[in-house]
Amino acid sequence: MDLDLSPADVAFRDEVREWLREHVPREPLPSLETEEGFAAHRRWEQELHEARLSVVSWPEEFGGRGASLLQWVLFEEEYYAAGAPGRVSQNGIFLLAPTLFEHGTPDQQQRYLPRMAAGTDIWAQAWSEPEAGSDLASIRSTARRVDGGWLLSGQKTWSSRAAFADRAFGLFRSDPEAQRHRGLTYFLFPLDAEGVTVRPIGRIDGKPAFAELFLDDVFVPDEDVLGEVGEGWRVAMSTASNERGLTLRSPGRFLATAQRLTELPGALDDDRVVDAWIAAQAYRLATFETVTRVTEGGSLGAEASLNKLFWSELDVAMHETAWDLLGPDAEVSSWVEGYLFSLAGPIYAGTNEIQRNVAAERLLGLPRGSR
Repeated sequence: MDLDLSPADVAFRDEVREWLREHVPREPLPSLETEEGFAAHRRWEQELHEARLSVVSWPEEFGGRGASLLQWVLFEEEYYAAGAPGRVSQNGIFLLAPTLFEHGTPDQQQRYLPRMAAGTDIWAQAWSEPEAGSDLASIRSTARRVDGGWLLSGQKTWSSRAAFADRAFGLFRSDPEAQRHRGLTYFLFPLDAEGVTVRPIGRIDGKPAFAELFLDDVFVPDEDVLGEVGEGWRVAMSTASNERGLTLRSPGRFLATAQRLTELPGALDDDRVVDAWIAAQAYRLATFETVTRVTEGGSLGAEASLNKLFWSELDVAMHETAWDLLGPDAEVSSWVEGYLFSLAGPIYAGTNEIQRNVAAERLLGLPRGSR
């Protein structure tokens, strides 16, 4: 792993830094969990796209600029350091897009990736179900074969920003006789299709973008099956590795939070701040190692579960430390939204309990426990 940047990498980083300095809104956008904020963040995505900065590592034909994986990490560091708005398109560009590149047909890539890059289509993830949260193999929503496609039925829940999103991707049981991990198929579908009902889930902060989805014989054509019929589990693991591993939680986010932490009153006398700063740096270096491995032909595997455990627990620890340092002032500070979001980190993207099982069984080789 070489940590010295090439002249091209330095030039790229400087260009990004300069653009962000000139374009990041002076005032924070409204929360993207509200209708107003969602629309404002979509416009920000479009502005990023016009500067060819919305998906820097994608091929140019899909709206990217062909940047290397290392340059993408540098972009993320600059993005968070600049205090730029949260990415309302993250489910699409960070989760679905890598899966489309790996398993999608050329037609699917052409139909969906450019619109995703431009902020035209915002995607929601439709995986969790009321009785199958992190245990994805237990899903009950069904896909029934009909002429020219499939009819999807069932209920999906805990779908972030689905109340305002345009499309969704999800797993459905296409073979009810198959065992848990078999007989699943990965589908792409519009949220305004006939038979889809989107119902916001009440949150403690009153923001309405979190939603559950009800599907009643929703027709999806064959061309919107992602991967092979019955191979949905394998395709979904590609998405999950990206969610838990490299793309969704880039180190730039934690570096920026750790830096903000050091600027709070009394921070430098608190060992927890030092620990958080070191942990963020360690995560950055570990990411560089992952980038090197992937660039040389490797792939993300079960170790993505370790990533997920690390970043989710670090995020909670940093925000709790900030809360302690600020005291009662924390409740009216800019840390509130991040703190509430950090509390969800050990739950979404597969609960940390499930990730510990994965690490124990697939990385350490321990026997499978009782379920």
